Amino acid sequence: MALVTVLLVIGVACGIAAWFVIREAGRLAAEPPPPVFDPEEAYEWVVEHVPDIVAATLTPDDVRRILEFQLEYFQRQGVTGNGSSANPPGDIVVGGAETVDYILDRAQSSGEAYLPEQVHAVIDTQLAYLREIGAIGPPAETPSPGGVPGDPPPDDRPQAS
Repeated sequence: MALVTVLLVIGVACGIAAWFVIREAGRLAAEPPPPVFDPEEAYEWVVEHVPDIVAATLTPDDVRRILEFQLEYFQRQGVTGNGSSANPPGDIVVGGAETVDYILDRAQSSGEAYLPEQVHAVIDTQLAYLREIGAIGPPAETPSPGGVPGDPPPDDRPQAS
């Protein structure tokens, strides 16, 4: 009788554990956890993947400095967080000329000088890393003259009859 009770308790415990595992697996499949950005891992990835022509002109410390300035820019723009703040409304576009200008200005103020091509290459590589880990989406479409990405310009729109 004791053996039957022990087996019954073990069976119930295994059933409850299986229910929790299945429930959590379903929840994670429907809503995967947000990607976690590790600056050290990002730095290593960027150093490995930056184009050779740029890698020949920058030291690993230069790459680290550019990435730190980029993260500083992201923080100033409100696109980074520690997970405690709400997601910003709407799409946020990162990268581009504003980021490069900020990095070049910051580097110059700290006594470093980089070429825009060097900064662009490091930023593009960093954005490729962020896409790979799922932290950002694909590159944004440039809005057409019609004002909405993908819309034809106003003069090319079909006329209603």
